[in-house]
Amino acid sequence: MWNIPNILTSFRIFLIPVMVYFYYLPVEIYPWKYFVTFAVFWVASITDALDGYLARKLDQSTPFGAFFDPVADKVMVAVAFIVVVDDYSNPWVTIPAIIIVGRELAVSALREWMAEMGNRAGVAVSTVGKYKTAVQMLALMGLLWRPNEYWVFEGWLLGPMLDVATYVFLYSATALTIWSLLIYFKAAWPYISDKKD
Repeated sequence: MWNIPNILTSFRIFLIPVMVYFYYLPVEIYPWKYFVTFAVFWVASITDALDGYLARKLDQSTPFGAFFDPVADKVMVAVAFIVVVDDYSNPWVTIPAIIIVGRELAVSALREWMAEMGNRAGVAVSTVGKYKTAVQMLALMGLLWRPNEYWVFEGWLLGPMLDVATYVFLYSATALTIWSLLIYFKAAWPYISDKKD
């Protein structure tokens, strides 16, 4: 059970409280806390991509990993959104966070129900869902970084640039979230409406 992919997934779970710890350090004493939080989340995101790749490459896929990996992903994303919603305290972050986390709960419940119906493959991860995850991770990285001093990068102020990019990613992820949710429910609708062939 404790192969390389599952160890990486476990490491991702371990990084979640580390991320929260750094995020809530007093910024007056630790002005670098946001960047460290971003770095921890970035490492966790890398393990998210790496564990699945290695499981396939090394032929180390296990039932435990198939269960544990999506749980680790969802907990990491939910916790990251909780801390940024708490910190930002504005509807421009809170509403997309509700949509994205709510979608994760809805799709998880839908997959569980479809598994009971014997057709979990009907709501397997879609290409849109994969794009949504990638864009969502970029948005969260920007929200967690939140430079408290504007850094100069090749003559540009990095803070404002990062803010714009972050909100573009956040609302793109929200749009992809809604789109992918509709795709999943469309696939499951014949079973939900009891009109399957």
